[in-house]
Amino acid sequence: MAHIVFTTWGSLGDLHPYLTLALELKGRGHDAIVATLPTARGNVERAGLEFRPIRPDVPIEDPGSREIVRKILDERTGPKFLFKQVFAPHMRETYDDTLAAVKGADLLVSHQLPITTPIVAEQTGIKWVSGIVAPMGFLSGYDPPTLPHAPWLRQVGLWHPAIGGAIRQLARVLTKPWLESWYRLRKDLGMPPDGHPLFEAQHSPSCVLALFSRLLAEKQPDYPPQTVITGFPFYDAAPQHPPNPDLLRFLDDGEPPIVFTLGSSAVWIADDFYPVSIAAARALGRRALLLAGEDADAIRAHAPDGIGVFDYAPHGIVMPRAGVIVHQGGIGTTAQALRAGRPTLIVPFGQDQPDNARRVVSLGVARTIPRGGYSIDRVISELSALLSDPGYAQRALVVGEQVRAERGVQTACDSIERVLVGSRSS
Repeated sequence: MAHIVFTTWGSLGDLHPYLTLALELKGRGHDAIVATLPTARGNVERAGLEFRPIRPDVPIEDPGSREIVRKILDERTGPKFLFKQVFAPHMRETYDDTLAAVKGADLLVSHQLPITTPIVAEQTGIKWVSGIVAPMGFLSGYDPPTLPHAPWLRQVGLWHPAIGGAIRQLARVLTKPWLESWYRLRKDLGMPPDGHPLFEAQHSPSCVLALFSRLLAEKQPDYPPQTVITGFPFYDAAPQHPPNPDLLRFLDDGEPPIVFTLGSSAVWIADDFYPVSIAAARALGRRALLLAGEDADAIRAHAPDGIGVFDYAPHGIVMPRAGVIVHQGGIGTTAQALRAGRPTLIVPFGQDQPDNARRVVSLGVARTIPRGGYSIDRVISELSALLSDPGYAQRALVVGEQVRAERGVQTACDSIERVLVGSRSS
């Protein structure tokens, strides 16, 4: 039995893959701990796993947290705000928390956002596996990402790999000032200023887990050679969050509804998303199911007949029973929608969501609307196209079968154990 620590930070789309990997390795006889932001303690402990806190936190009960999420998801300035305003003031605290979490560990498995984790691995000598949850995390010059504020730049990068590589190098230069506190921490620890934490420094030299489907991205020449594309590692939290009986009755009470959901982060800044969604569903004469988070009660009070409103439900239960799924394009929600085998309409807010949306649209199973263009008329038009063209539903069924056939959890954990065995034999 090995002592394995997972570090991650962000939404449920960032947490859930690491929970399911930790549970699988626990089932294989290892001791697994998940270290993440303090707000997620309940999610970790309800899964039956040990928890360790990693600052900074974004507490749900803090009214200011919604504004933080809004700024993180801003199309133009979101990534800069995340690293300069959210992470930078807590860089030393994040390092100290991570160092405490890995005490006595045999192996460390990291997510890309707690950017002090590679420093901890280097300082302690603990064997280390790194993970990337979405293709955009590789910032490939061969498969340029769709940037929220400059989607056209991808087309420029596709003209020739040299151009894509030049854009990638420019991104390194432009983002380095966001990370001054990371370089300062290395200096304070007596370490050389090696690498860039959003590029090569985030990758383990032993194994990099690309925790997504090959349907979204194949391994590119500028991915680390030790990269393993695993497939999606799914986790629903269904045993810890059983669906509301009223929700199950609603699903059983008529035709498959249009499901509207914004995941676990964008739901905090939904604004007009749910009123527009209700109006579009009514105009189409379709039933709709809204997963609206903590605003569900207020929305439900004014919802017309045929519109079900709930705070949360495991996507693995709800999405396969949908007619169409409308979501924000977060990687966790995207994975669940693909697995469900249903056509989707994606409304990206920011960060990796426009890139995920573009990749899903290219599969022939989805359409997309910019967040700023989410109007009643536009939603009616896009949903009508998805509902009237049988090609979307047929292709979604094929893609769903392919995604369900992947063994993301097993492949990732097999790779982790190979690194662990190598560390014991070395």
